[in-house]
Amino acid sequence: MKRFLAICAIAGLPALPAAAEEETGPSLMEQGAELFFEGLRQEMEPALDSLRGMAEEFGPSIRSFLEVMGPALAELATEVRDWSAYEAPEMLPNGDIIIRKKPQPEPDAPQDDGQNEGPEAPDGGTDI
Repeated sequence: MKRFLAICAIAGLPALPAAAEEETGPSLMEQGAELFFEGLRQEMEPALDSLRGMAEEFGPSIRSFLEVMGPALAELATEVRDWSAYEAPEMLPNGDIIIRKKPQPEPDAPQDDGQNEGPEAPDGGTDI
């Protein structure tokens, strides 16, 4: 039995370093993910460069707009509870910007709840 264990131990020693070497590199899944993200980066690079150029061009004007209008917009945001109750902002020819409230349904208008007395026949009568 001791000889068998010694033979197994000696025979298994060369296999251990080989197995350890296989596990040191990235797995196929990791290699695939790296290739996928590298391709995605290459595809997105022109769009990101364009976006970077726009940020450099418009950045100073947006920064100054936020410095001037920021406090007024923050005050407006505290007063408006539900933005979905308003139409999209509209710029008038004179440069004014207006935000209209959406029309509310009239409360005394009859509402059809889908529970009619019954289906009507084409001649105006009721089917039984």
